[in-house]
Amino acid sequence: MMTTRLARLLLCAPIGLASLAAAQPAAAPAVPALAALEGGEWTLRIAGEEGTRRMCLGDRMALLQVQHAGIACSRHIVANDPKTVTVHYSCPGAGNGLTTVRVETPRLVQIDTQGIRNGAPFADTFEGRHTGSCTAAH
Repeated sequence: MMTTRLARLLLCAPIGLASLAAAQPAAAPAVPALAALEGGEWTLRIAGEEGTRRMCLGDRMALLQVQHAGIACSRHIVANDPKTVTVHYSCPGAGNGLTTVRVETPRLVQIDTQGIRNGAPFADTFEGRHTGSCTAAH
């Protein structure tokens, strides 16, 4: 009798564990290109323009929505390989974009981004360079 109960528990256990695993939220997909980048301060320069933009890169995914920085957006990875990632993102009430980040070295990236920001279209190419440690001002 005890053996029968134990057998039933063992047979039911995988089903119970499988349903628990299915209920857990999916982990964010790995993005190897961005994982290779150094953290710290990065300077972004728009191709053909004088000005620069600085950002403290903690979450490397921030490079995927430079024109919608700091906004909570949903993202869909379109392409993902060791040196390049392309993401389409949508920011409710603020617009959307399609961005490709190409990693040349852990300290140098090329970013092509286009989309709509606050009702107006944008299409920019940035070169991003690691420029040091983050300071309190950035």
